[in-house]
Amino acid sequence: MNRPRSLWEIAVLALLREETMHPYEMQRLLQLRHKDELLALKRGSLYHAVNRLMREGLIEPVSTARKGRRPERTTYRITPAGEDDLLRSLRRMVAVPQREPSEFFAGLSFLVYLTPRDASAQLRDRATRLHAEIDNLTTARERLISRVMRINIIEEEYLLAMRRAELIWVRSLIDDVESRRLTWNLGEILKAARAARRREIASKRSAS
Repeated sequence: MNRPRSLWEIAVLALLREETMHPYEMQRLLQLRHKDELLALKRGSLYHAVNRLMREGLIEPVSTARKGRRPERTTYRITPAGEDDLLRSLRRMVAVPQREPSEFFAGLSFLVYLTPRDASAQLRDRATRLHAEIDNLTTARERLISRVMRINIIEEEYLLAMRRAELIWVRSLIDDVESRRLTWNLGEILKAARAARRREIASKRSAS
Protein backbone atom coordinates (compact mmCIF):
# COMPACT_ATOMS: atom_id res chain seq x y z
CA MET A 1 0.00 0.00 0.00
CA ASN A 2 1.60 3.27 -1.12
CA ARG A 3 -0.76 5.83 0.39
CA PRO A 4 0.45 7.59 3.53
CA ARG A 5 -0.96 6.17 6.72
CA SER A 6 -3.28 8.32 8.80
CA LEU A 7 -2.19 9.12 12.34
CA TRP A 8 -4.95 6.86 13.63
CA GLU A 9 -3.62 3.95 11.57
CA ILE A 10 -0.09 4.58 12.85
CA ALA A 11 -1.40 4.68 16.42
CA VAL A 12 -3.26 1.38 16.03
CA LEU A 13 -0.27 -0.38 14.47
CA ALA A 14 2.08 0.99 17.15
CA LEU A 15 -0.15 -0.12 20.03
CA LEU A 16 -0.64 -3.58 18.56
CA ARG A 17 3.13 -3.81 18.12
CA GLU A 18 3.24 -3.79 21.93
CA GLU A 19 0.63 -6.51 22.46
CA THR A 20 -2.78 -7.70 21.37
CA MET A 21 -5.66 -5.51 22.51
CA HIS A 22 -9.16 -4.37 21.66
CA PRO A 23 -10.07 -0.84 20.44
CA TYR A 24 -11.42 0.27 23.82
CA GLU A 25 -8.03 -0.50 25.39
CA MET A 26 -6.27 1.34 22.56
CA GLN A 27 -8.35 4.46 23.22
CA ARG A 28 -7.71 4.22 26.97
CA LEU A 29 -3.94 4.00 26.44
CA LEU A 30 -3.91 6.95 24.02
CA GLN A 31 -5.66 9.07 26.63
CA LEU A 32 -3.41 7.81 29.42
CA ARG A 33 -0.31 8.66 27.39
CA HIS A 34 -1.57 12.16 26.55
CA LYS A 35 -1.59 11.63 22.78
CA ASP A 36 -4.62 13.90 22.43
CA GLU A 37 -2.24 16.57 21.05
CA LEU A 38 -2.04 14.43 17.90
CA LEU A 39 -5.40 12.72 17.68
CA ALA A 40 -8.98 13.81 18.11
CA LEU A 41 -10.04 11.02 20.43
CA LYS A 42 -13.24 10.02 18.67
CA ARG A 43 -14.09 6.37 18.90
CA GLY A 44 -15.45 6.35 15.35
CA SER A 45 -12.07 7.42 13.92
CA LEU A 46 -10.37 4.62 15.81
CA TYR A 47 -12.76 1.96 14.54
CA HIS A 48 -12.48 3.23 10.96
CA ALA A 49 -8.69 2.86 11.20
CA VAL A 50 -9.03 -0.65 12.64
CA ASN A 51 -11.36 -1.69 9.81
CA ARG A 52 -9.07 -0.25 7.11
CA LEU A 53 -6.00 -2.00 8.53
CA MET A 54 -7.88 -5.29 8.83
CA ARG A 55 -9.08 -5.09 5.20
CA GLU A 56 -5.48 -4.56 4.09
CA GLY A 57 -4.24 -7.53 6.11
CA LEU A 58 -2.07 -5.43 8.45
CA ILE A 59 -3.93 -6.50 11.59
CA GLU A 60 -6.17 -9.47 12.30
CA PRO A 61 -8.72 -10.47 14.94
CA VAL A 62 -7.59 -12.89 17.62
CA SER A 63 -10.73 -13.37 19.68
CA THR A 64 -14.11 -11.89 20.46
CA ALA A 65 -15.53 -11.84 23.98
CA ARG A 66 -18.24 -10.23 26.05
CA LYS A 67 -18.14 -9.37 29.77
CA GLY A 68 -21.51 -9.07 31.44
CA ARG A 69 -23.70 -6.50 29.74
CA ARG A 70 -20.79 -4.76 28.03
CA PRO A 71 -20.69 -4.70 24.21
CA GLU A 72 -18.83 -7.52 22.49
CA ARG A 73 -15.13 -6.67 22.10
CA THR A 74 -12.77 -7.99 19.45
CA THR A 75 -9.07 -8.28 20.28
CA TYR A 76 -6.60 -7.69 17.43
CA ARG A 77 -2.96 -8.37 16.72
CA ILE A 78 -0.54 -6.93 14.20
CA THR A 79 0.54 -9.13 11.27
CA PRO A 80 4.10 -9.38 9.87
CA ALA A 81 2.94 -7.20 6.96
CA GLY A 82 1.62 -4.70 9.50
CA GLU A 83 4.97 -4.56 11.30
CA ASP A 84 6.76 -3.89 8.01
CA ASP A 85 4.23 -1.21 7.09
CA LEU A 86 4.58 0.49 10.50
CA LEU A 87 8.38 0.71 10.20
CA ARG A 88 8.22 1.93 6.59
CA SER A 89 5.64 4.58 7.49
CA LEU A 90 7.54 5.81 10.55
CA ARG A 91 10.82 6.04 8.63
CA ARG A 92 9.13 8.19 5.97
CA MET A 93 7.38 10.39 8.55
CA VAL A 94 10.61 11.07 10.44
CA ALA A 95 12.99 11.41 7.49
CA VAL A 96 11.00 13.25 4.82
CA PRO A 97 9.94 16.87 5.48
CA GLN A 98 6.37 17.54 4.44
CA ARG A 99 4.69 20.88 3.79
CA GLU A 100 1.72 20.84 6.12
CA PRO A 101 -0.05 24.21 5.78
CA SER A 102 -1.81 25.23 8.98
CA GLU A 103 -4.76 27.59 9.37
CA PHE A 104 -2.25 30.24 10.55
CA PHE A 105 -0.15 29.67 7.42
CA ALA A 106 -3.24 30.25 5.29
CA GLY A 107 -4.21 33.29 7.35
CA LEU A 108 -0.80 34.86 6.77
CA SER A 109 -1.17 34.42 3.02
CA PHE A 110 -4.29 36.63 3.17
CA LEU A 111 -3.05 39.02 5.86
CA VAL A 112 -3.04 41.82 3.28
CA TYR A 113 -6.84 41.97 3.51
CA LEU A 114 -6.57 43.28 7.08
CA THR A 115 -5.31 46.75 7.75
CA PRO A 116 -1.87 46.88 9.41
CA ARG A 117 -3.52 48.05 12.62
CA ASP A 118 -6.03 45.20 12.62
CA ALA A 119 -3.34 42.67 11.71
CA SER A 120 -1.17 43.89 14.59
CA ALA A 121 -4.06 43.51 17.04
CA GLN A 122 -4.76 39.94 15.92
CA LEU A 123 -1.07 39.02 16.07
CA ARG A 124 -0.86 40.41 19.60
CA ASP A 125 -3.84 38.22 20.54
CA ARG A 126 -2.06 35.20 19.04
CA ALA A 127 1.13 36.01 20.95
CA THR A 128 -0.83 36.08 24.21
CA ARG A 129 -2.41 32.72 23.44
CA LEU A 130 0.92 31.22 22.42
CA HIS A 131 2.50 32.38 25.68
CA ALA A 132 -0.30 30.72 27.67
CA GLU A 133 0.03 27.49 25.67
CA ILE A 134 3.79 27.44 26.23
CA ASP A 135 3.24 27.78 29.98
CA ASN A 136 0.71 24.92 29.94
CA LEU A 137 2.94 22.67 27.85
CA THR A 138 5.92 23.37 30.09
CA THR A 139 3.93 22.51 33.22
CA ALA A 140 2.51 19.33 31.68
CA ARG A 141 5.93 18.21 30.48
CA GLU A 142 7.51 18.78 33.89
CA ARG A 143 4.74 16.74 35.47
CA LEU A 144 5.10 13.87 33.00
CA ILE A 145 8.91 13.71 32.84
CA SER A 146 9.05 12.49 36.42
CA ARG A 147 6.87 9.50 35.52
CA VAL A 148 7.88 8.52 31.98
CA MET A 149 11.01 8.40 29.86
CA ARG A 150 11.89 11.35 27.63
CA ILE A 151 11.32 9.27 24.48
CA ASN A 152 7.68 8.76 25.50
CA ILE A 153 6.92 12.48 25.31
CA ILE A 154 9.41 13.60 22.67
CA GLU A 155 6.55 14.98 20.57
CA GLU A 156 5.65 17.33 23.45
CA GLU A 157 9.24 18.57 23.43
CA TYR A 158 9.00 19.26 19.70
CA LEU A 159 5.66 21.03 20.04
CA LEU A 160 7.04 23.22 22.82
CA ALA A 161 10.08 24.14 20.70
CA MET A 162 7.83 25.01 17.74
CA ARG A 163 5.54 27.17 19.86
CA ARG A 164 8.50 29.05 21.36
CA ALA A 165 9.98 29.66 17.91
CA GLU A 166 6.60 30.82 16.58
CA LEU A 167 6.16 33.24 19.48
CA ILE A 168 9.55 34.82 18.77
CA TRP A 169 8.65 35.21 15.08
CA VAL A 170 5.17 36.59 15.77
CA ARG A 171 6.56 39.19 18.18
CA SER A 172 9.13 40.18 15.55
CA LEU A 173 6.37 40.55 12.95
CA ILE A 174 4.32 42.70 15.34
CA ASP A 175 7.32 44.95 15.83
CA ASP A 176 7.82 45.29 12.06
CA VAL A 177 4.16 46.17 11.49
CA GLU A 178 3.92 48.65 14.36
CA SER A 179 7.20 50.37 13.41
CA ARG A 180 5.95 50.49 9.77
CA ARG A 181 8.95 48.55 8.50
CA LEU A 182 6.17 46.34 7.10
CA THR A 183 3.08 48.15 5.89
CA TRP A 184 0.57 47.99 3.06
CA ASN A 185 -2.48 49.63 1.59
CA LEU A 186 -5.05 47.19 0.25
CA GLY A 187 -6.69 49.75 -2.02
CA GLU A 188 -3.41 50.51 -3.78
CA ILE A 189 -2.53 46.81 -4.04
CA LEU A 190 -5.91 45.94 -5.59
CA LYS A 191 -5.68 48.89 -7.98
CA ALA A 192 -2.26 47.71 -9.19
CA ALA A 193 -3.48 44.11 -9.49
CA ARG A 194 -6.49 45.13 -11.59
CA ALA A 195 -4.32 47.28 -13.84
CA ALA A 196 -1.91 44.39 -14.36
CA ARG A 197 -4.82 42.10 -15.16
CA ARG A 198 -6.18 44.56 -17.76
CA ARG A 199 -2.74 44.81 -19.39
CA GLU A 200 -2.51 41.03 -19.53
CA ILE A 201 -5.92 40.73 -21.21
CA ALA A 202 -5.08 43.49 -23.70
CA SER A 203 -1.78 41.79 -24.52
CA LYS A 204 -3.52 38.49 -25.23
CA ARG A 205 -6.07 40.15 -27.46
CA SER A 206 -3.43 41.97 -29.49
CA ALA A 207 -1.46 38.76 -29.92
CA SER A 208 -4.47 36.79 -31.22
